[in-house]
Amino acid sequence: VQLQASGGGLVQAGGSLRLSCAASGFTFHDFAIGWFRQAPGKEREGVSFISSSDGITYYADSVKGRFTISSDNAKNTAVLQMNSLKPEDTAVYYCAYRRANGMGYSEYEYDDWGQGTLVTVSS
Repeated sequence: VQLQASGGGLVQAGGSLRLSCAASGFTFHDFAIGWFRQAPGKEREGVSFISSSDGITYYADSVKGRFTISSDNAKNTAVLQMNSLKPEDTAVYYCAYRRANGMGYSEYEYDDWGQGTLVTVSS
């Protein structure tokens, strides 16, 4: 599975960005897509996940109420809508694909990774 992430950029605090993740190649009927991020000098952390089979979503506490994840199963795409962005949201954002049914909460549960897209939030 190949993943293409897009939509990063520079935005002022309080602004919005929309990240997209498109999966291609051999895709699975049931899958999950996760968004992770890694800020300079920090470990990669899970931001939001969505399960294709039941639409269940997860958000890290730090983004809850500001970010929204959605997926289009027919097109094998997922979107992370990020609103009310803060400087601490600055990071490289990665989308990841889990080749199994159900939610994956750890990066180790995801099988394929996109190249990352940089999000920079200025204060």
